Amino acid sequence: MSGSSNPHAPAPHDEWCFSWRGIDASGTPKRGTLIAVDAAAARVALKRERITVTELTQRRAAPRPRANRADVTRFTRQLASLLRAGLPLAPALDLLAQAPGPHGLPRIVGAVARDITAGARFADALARRPQQFGPLYCQLIAVGEASGSLTAVLARIADDHERSAAQRSKVRAALAYPVAVLLLAVAITAALLVWVVPTFSQIFEGFGARLPAPTRFVLALSAAAARWSLPVAMGVAGGVIATHALLRRSEAARLAFGRAALRAPLAGPLLTTLCAARWSRALGTLLGAGTPLADAFESLTHASGNAFFDRSSATIAMRLRRGERLAAAMRAAGCFPADVIQPVAVAEESGALDAMLLDAASLADRQVDEKIGLLSSLCEPLVIVVLGALVGGLVVAMYLPIIQLGNVV
Repeated sequence: MSGSSNPHAPAPHDEWCFSWRGIDASGTPKRGTLIAVDAAAARVALKRERITVTELTQRRAAPRPRANRADVTRFTRQLASLLRAGLPLAPALDLLAQAPGPHGLPRIVGAVARDITAGARFADALARRPQQFGPLYCQLIAVGEASGSLTAVLARIADDHERSAAQRSKVRAALAYPVAVLLLAVAITAALLVWVVPTFSQIFEGFGARLPAPTRFVLALSAAAARWSLPVAMGVAGGVIATHALLRRSEAARLAFGRAALRAPLAGPLLTTLCAARWSRALGTLLGAGTPLADAFESLTHASGNAFFDRSSATIAMRLRRGERLAAAMRAAGCFPADVIQPVAVAEESGALDAMLLDAASLADRQVDEKIGLLSSLCEPLVIVVLGALVGGLVVAMYLPIIQLGNVV
């Protein structure tokens, strides 16, 4: 593929599945399947494993390879290390493509290496695979290629990815514990309503007296749970699946969900600060690498991970083209904390915008850590109170008639 072709054209489907038969080094017959560009490449791969091919058949087009964000981070770190050691780009990519790796990463790297060998720029070869390498990644690589600092840019990208992964893990850990405990409390309450409360109901029928209001409410809730628990569970599962599909297909749904997430109680301020940190670091990195401010916003379409927050990048870019200052455009977007906007306004006057954005991102990262700790400390007693109220209220409602009966006797 020549470098004159569209650099953002999708990667061609140029890999095939082959079935093979052969003999290994010990003389044992072997058989299997592999994915390669052509028969010659398949024979080379099998020869590398010391297998003598006796039969090789091309079957079908290979499925598209996939790699997650952690795989891309690992590839970026390894490539930076190889380039720092003095290895040229194409041989370094070939080496990473031959190494065993998770998912489809070696195939992706091999395809990128073939594009470069055919004359494409590294950034253009990556841009043909947007599911793995986003606009920000490709823009930074393009700047690194143009400035001769590709190794440093790769190391910076890997650092940013690792930092973002660590933040996501902290946020998930902070939210996972209270959510898991609350779900467990709901499951226990539902089990008590469906299987335990009906036993008390049979006992209460022999009392011949009017039951207290809390007990009647729990008995009615138990009857409803026994009748509607399965349909409700199926409806919730269907709703979750439908919502996930809608978020994948509808931009309007992603914007609405992103706006709701940023405005959610407790978690909303945390997510806002986290998105602002990612956005500021991405823009600061682009500016520090030499990208003009007006061009940098084209690469910020998925910088924060929140659709509503990312949509503000287009609004800010439009205001900048009208002559507004960056801080004023960020303030008008309505989703940036004041702790980020104020330093940007100062940096615009001093001419150190890239450094100030990175400093603001570091400050926001520290605020995220503090908010995660605060959220965790608030959630623990809240979870205990909710769990105690659910289970304790249920137990009290069930034993209240027995206690009243004992007082009468």
